[in-house]
Amino acid sequence: MPEQNLNKLIEQYLEYLEVEKNCSLLTIRDYRHYLTRFSQWLSPTSLSPSVKKIDLETVKKYRLYLAHLSRGQGLTLSRQTQAYHVIALRSFLRWLIKNDYEALSPDKIDLPKMESRSLKFLDADQLTRLLNQPSVGNIRGLRDKTILETLFSTGLRVSELVGLNRETINLERREFGVIGKGRKARVVFLSESAADWLGRYLKERLDSWKPLFIRYPKKVDPAVDGEKMRLSVRSIQRIVEKYVKKAKLPMKATPHSLRHSFATDLLIAGADIRSVQEMLGHKNISTTQIYTHVTNKQLREVHEMFHGKGK
Repeated sequence: MPEQNLNKLIEQYLEYLEVEKNCSLLTIRDYRHYLTRFSQWLSPTSLSPSVKKIDLETVKKYRLYLAHLSRGQGLTLSRQTQAYHVIALRSFLRWLIKNDYEALSPDKIDLPKMESRSLKFLDADQLTRLLNQPSVGNIRGLRDKTILETLFSTGLRVSELVGLNRETINLERREFGVIGKGRKARVVFLSESAADWLGRYLKERLDSWKPLFIRYPKKVDPAVDGEKMRLSVRSIQRIVEKYVKKAKLPMKATPHSLRHSFATDLLIAGADIRSVQEMLGHKNISTTQIYTHVTNKQLREVHEMFHGKGK
């Protein structure tokens, strides 16, 4: 008789994502979180529920639970985060059916309609103000300045940035390799400014830890494992938020805003979209094409400002 224990099947599914789908560890971690939350909701006791308990009515109740779930300080999950939970569940159900389990068809579960998100990117003045905020007279400020410069210079995802190790950076060639979404490898290039700040930051590092960007607590044990010193995704987000506030920017910029700024800057300067796709590590060109809506608007403004004015 096929396995019906939900928790065991979730583990098998996560192994499938890692081995056969070649998903990143970050994706697997997220899917584990979403599916574990579903399993715990379905069976609050320690007993693992059966996949047979998952029907359309159960999914409706679960979505209602997600809509009211508090994440602290009176805040609820965003619609996007709720959608991620449903996407993970649908994907899991699709895997069950593919492996001949009797399970609810994922096609019966509608995804919530999401509002199209406007791209947030910084103009040249805002970018300069942001990059000039860190005080580089101490190692933390120097690190933060280097992080901001590297994010804008490379267009890295924040998850890619935190995974960098010192040994992978070639400052002489101003490039390094990175493994992005779907374990896709690409070469990333540094501007002269970013390479200069990276060199200055690494010169001040007195430790021998592998991670490129590390935290600086008040007391540090030199014998501690370097991985424990690596900055997390949330730490990078907080660092960017800190300097966005200091720069008094009229928007809630994030590390991803610097990625958007990188892409729009290249396209406005005349880079072809295929090259930008490669630099961003996008699997599909359609993902990169969202930036053309922004750059087309900018080009229209230039056209209206200058075209025919010399007549």
